Amino acid sequence: MRHIIALGLAAALPAAPVAAQAPAAPPVEYSVALADAAHHTARVTATWRALPPGPVRFQMARSSPGRYALHEFAKNVYAVSAVDGAGRALPVVRDDPYGWSVASHDGTVSVAYTLFGDRGDGTYAQIDATHAHLNAPATFLWAVGQDARAARVAFVGQPATWQVATQLKQEADGRWSAPDLPYLMDSPIEVGPHRRREWTLPGSGHRIRIALHAQVPDGEADAFADAAKRIVDEQVRMWGEAPPFDFGTYTFLADYLPWMAGDGMEHRNSTVISGSGKPSLSTLAHEFFHAWNVERLRPAELEPFDFTRANPTPSLWFAEGFTNYYGPLTTLRAKVGTFDEWLAGTSANLDQVLNAPARAVGGPREMSLRAPFADAAVSIDPAAPDIYLSYYPYGQAIALALDLTLRQRFRGVTLDDYMRLLWRTHGRAEKPYTQGDLRRALGTVTKDQAFADRFFADTIDGSGLPDLAPLLAQAGLVLRPARPGVGWIGGIGVEQAADGVVLSGYPARDTPLHRAGIEKGDRLIAIDGMAVGDAVAVRAALDAMRPGTSVRLRFLQRDAMRDGILTAIADPAVELVRVESTGRRPTARQRRFRAAWLGA
Repeated sequence: MRHIIALGLAAALPAAPVAAQAPAAPPVEYSVALADAAHHTARVTATWRALPPGPVRFQMARSSPGRYALHEFAKNVYAVSAVDGAGRALPVVRDDPYGWSVASHDGTVSVAYTLFGDRGDGTYAQIDATHAHLNAPATFLWAVGQDARAARVAFVGQPATWQVATQLKQEADGRWSAPDLPYLMDSPIEVGPHRRREWTLPGSGHRIRIALHAQVPDGEADAFADAAKRIVDEQVRMWGEAPPFDFGTYTFLADYLPWMAGDGMEHRNSTVISGSGKPSLSTLAHEFFHAWNVERLRPAELEPFDFTRANPTPSLWFAEGFTNYYGPLTTLRAKVGTFDEWLAGTSANLDQVLNAPARAVGGPREMSLRAPFADAAVSIDPAAPDIYLSYYPYGQAIALALDLTLRQRFRGVTLDDYMRLLWRTHGRAEKPYTQGDLRRALGTVTKDQAFADRFFADTIDGSGLPDLAPLLAQAGLVLRPARPGVGWIGGIGVEQAADGVVLSGYPARDTPLHRAGIEKGDRLIAIDGMAVGDAVAVRAALDAMRPGTSVRLRFLQRDAMRDGILTAIADPAVELVRVESTGRRPTARQRRFRAAWLGA
């Protein structure tokens, strides 16, 4: 498989020259025993044969495909033991928090361990009486230097009504196989009583499968599959072709149960979509778009993917952000979502990005590189405020701006054309791209490299955005203040604490609260000389401020009494509405533009 993953230092060493092709090593045999699933545990056994003499190190992953922070999966592995080919116990030494070693063996080592898992999403493992939802890096350890071996996985001890759904290849003996360990580690697995829906993609012959584990009636499951088919068809149409799915299938592992966490996680030939409510078509649309953008059209920094560390790339604004733009757009074009739903989501996106204080300290490239600190990463100390804007909404707004700019300036050129060019030059051949490749491709599709260079300098390396109002007006859409005439002090509230009324968050730079000198946790003593009572009264007083009005604050900051002047400004929030809602009618040209762009 071209989706290469480096699993350890030994895998990065150059291979010694050989005179002839060595026979393939026997596959790694994994067995996952689920007899104690009700207590969130599985007993996993992994067996390697024909190992070379000498010590062998076994390791759990520290990161996972599609995630950028460290997750330390070894924390849920315990009771590790090993035997050789004759069943004799082998001493196992834990070298560090992430792995174990066996010093010597007879060529066969079988390692057994207990895995705990009770987090159902795209990153971790959840094992219980209803299913086993397994992300491979959270489940399987590997032998360092042996990642080129094929892998076979068997599941035992589960109820007879449970089925296996995965992008792994099903073998005649009931096991599931991967051509190498990297592919296994990229393959989530759902074992449970799910319902299946599937269809064939016209032209390619590939099968699209949905394994749905949800508390919904069959009619809703059918409607979900029908809508999913329309979204899949629209995305294939947009790209011009389906990806060449390995083994001829693509599988949605859809878990929507009260004990699942909301998530979506793409993989080469499958995706995990999960949540505690109804099945989500918006998540499905986003993740399936990744079958092109990320899984095959890949940033160079993610090749090879190293499971022993965080894997950063400066291109997440494109890999994730442009996908965030196309998810709702293709849902609308497929006539699954409504224009009003798309409009509300786009309005919220633009308000978030245009008013993000983090843009003052960095552009989308910088925000992409901050992903390891923000992607489910947890630290004890508070993160620096106002320095991070997620590359998801940021890239979404950039994609919108670029699409509309292309349609305005370059006759017959759209963002769809740009994406298809990148697919032909990098995705189809699985040739990883750099930011320079993205910039040059924009010059190619527009036949204006100077425009592409300026756009990347201003908007990707910098943090500028084009003036969006005239761009959106092409489609009869109006970007306007959401709350004209309303005062605003910084979007931070107050809360009742044991010792009084305190500011509940860090004020953003250059907001009225920030200029007044007050900070998170400071206790309000008086407003305009009047002693502060409870939080409700304070909120009412601050909410009543109009643009340009000021009040005097007295507040206790740690151990010092301080004073400041708080002056409200006009609320900077914006909203996107159709021109029809302003009492005007769109022109014929605006209607044509809207239909060509949105299919609406």
